[in-house]
Amino acid sequence: MLRYQADIRSIVFMIITTLLLVILWQWGFEMESYMFWLIYALQLLMAVTVAVMTHNHQHLGMWKNKTMNFLTDNWLTVFYGFPIFAWIPTHNINHHVQINKDEDYTKTYRYSEKNNLLTLLIYPTISGYYQQAAVGAYLKNLWSENRKKFYSTGFQIISLVLWTGTALIIDWQKALLFVVIPGQVSVYTVHVFNYLQHVHADEESKYNSSRNFTGIFLNFILINNGYHTAHHIATGLHWSELPEKHKELSPKINSSLNENDFGWFMLRNYVLGIIMPSLRTRSMRLERKQRLVAAG
Repeated sequence: MLRYQADIRSIVFMIITTLLLVILWQWGFEMESYMFWLIYALQLLMAVTVAVMTHNHQHLGMWKNKTMNFLTDNWLTVFYGFPIFAWIPTHNINHHVQINKDEDYTKTYRYSEKNNLLTLLIYPTISGYYQQAAVGAYLKNLWSENRKKFYSTGFQIISLVLWTGTALIIDWQKALLFVVIPGQVSVYTVHVFNYLQHVHADEESKYNSSRNFTGIFLNFILINNGYHTAHHIATGLHWSELPEKHKELSPKINSSLNENDFGWFMLRNYVLGIIMPSLRTRSMRLERKQRLVAAG
């Protein structure tokens, strides 16, 4: 029933995510402190993976069967902490067409051309705010043009409200820790990834509009989300095919946009870069504009 057997990994991650919630809800407050925080950290890590799975699933549904895709939509919604149909108007329709240009709701330079810890931390809130109008307009259009799809899409909202509301009624403390916070971590970090993948790249370039993180472990956990240029150039490719596509495209990509070590990139730009600005990324976007001005 799966479109690609590689999505067995996604199913395993979904099972792990669900089991972690059950374990923490049932026994979390009774565990030894070190065990609690270890399992809770793992839950938050899986929340990040859930964000990537929502991205992949909205581009290409995991299942050949519509009912299974519908059920997966709603499972992802309650663990992602936001109805996942929001990806369609803001990401599929807008971001993949505009790719960090002025018309992109998620553009990284809306208020600043800098790339530092402050711009990184506030970006998810700003980006999320500017996406809301598109989400509302998308629902309004579905109501007018495709009532059946409106109802199936709107069910995600009902699922999320019932899931979160029921958890809060049963035990508000557990609900905040094990349901609400992981969901917010999921939404927040996916915006962070979008920022990291596009900030200081050149939005007008076919091959240099995205930054890639090619570390093996990172891409195992994040289901190949690090191969971002390949994803933008060949949007229809399944995530399992992206490493091969990246290998094909890599010679055409500016080497500064291919990062192997995610941890070193973060340390270099957002910690060491505070005292050594030369370690920070340089804006290919601004450099292009400066060349145009110099050329008259």
